[in-house]
Amino acid sequence: MDSLALGLALGLGAGISPGPLLALVLTSSLRHGTRAGLAAAVAPVITDLPIVLLAVTAVAAMPERLLALAATGGGLFVVWMALSAARDARSPGTDPTPAEAVGTLWRAAAVNALSPHPWIFWLAVGGPVLVSAWRAGAAGAAAFLTGFYVMLIGTKAALAVVVGRTRHRVPITWMRPLLLGAAGLLAVTGVALVVEFAGGLLHT
Repeated sequence: MDSLALGLALGLGAGISPGPLLALVLTSSLRHGTRAGLAAAVAPVITDLPIVLLAVTAVAAMPERLLALAATGGGLFVVWMALSAARDARSPGTDPTPAEAVGTLWRAAAVNALSPHPWIFWLAVGGPVLVSAWRAGAAGAAAFLTGFYVMLIGTKAALAVVVGRTRHRVPITWMRPLLLGAAGLLAVTGVALVVEFAGGLLHT
């Protein structure tokens, strides 16, 4: 498989995989509409460059206890986001102002940066593939990154558009359960992260 096709395939998988960023995209789209969902979807543009660089060069050398501590903190942050989303479900959603959309973007960027998922992906999968492509030529590395991010952001943006444009067709009595369900997805993801990585604090 060439570098572009590999990037597209991995980006599609990452784009639709359940996780804190996807849950935030869905929550924002349900509550505030397409603009807010798209703001959350493009968060990797802000966060992933340092993640890629640091994950490939530094995380591999990080002590297990420190890695577990960072991942556990990320999980707790996601739980906090879930509680905020559940609180917001009490009132009907409104279309965000540009300033509120920017706020959604930065919250999504924080979720993505604190989540261990992109770090683990770039350490275990993306990093080795990128290094291999780079050794074969800079064009291959660029093609891999382009394909990956086009598909990663594109799939999340497509979901934001679909959910945002159909949310008003959903009866208002259904909206709160849907918002609570999305918040529950965030909470489950955060708790799973804490459970998965907190054990490392006890056994390292």
